Formats: sequence, structure tokens, C-alpha cells
Amino acid sequence: MANEIELHAYMGLSDLFRERGWTNPYAFGVERELSGPELLQALDIGARSVEVIFVNRKAYAADIALIRPGDRVALVPPGVPGPHRFLLGFKNR
Repeated sequence: MANEIELHAYMGLSDLFRERGWTNPYAFGVERELSGPELLQALDIGARSVEVIFVNRKAYAADIALIRPGDRVALVPPGVPGPHRFLLGFKNR
């Protein structure tokens, strides 16, 4: 649907989704553009729980990400090992 984002969670965040009874990916309704912090607040996920937000396959620091209805979004927590950080494109975050 146009007013939803396709939201994916990785590592420990996928456990949180499961605990909340959310699918992964999860269709989350958004009515307008949201910043990364606004999205995390709407999801009731603490800012320290997410290091990187992928928006349409591009990595952004969680505090500067912008999410629009229709986007594909992935939440990645801190603790991703070094080689994976490089491969995912956020080695310097």
C-alpha cells in the first residue's frame, strides 16, 4: 500500500519484532515523511538500539535517515562485525 513502508529488522531487532507479534518484513503505516528518530519513536524502539537505517538499500546513520511512504526500510542494531559493516556499506558509521 502507498501509505506503508516495508520494514525489515536484523539481529536482535528481529527478536523484538517476534516478541511483538510483528512479521519480518512488517508493513508499517506512515502518512508522511519521517526522520529516522521519528520512525523509531513511532515504533517504540530506543535510538540506541539502531545504528544504521537502510532506506531503499542505502545505509544512513539512524539520526539522519529520511523515510517516505512506499520505502523499503531495514533497521540494523549496533554490533555488526567489521567485515559485514564494509560489505553492507557502513564501515565508517
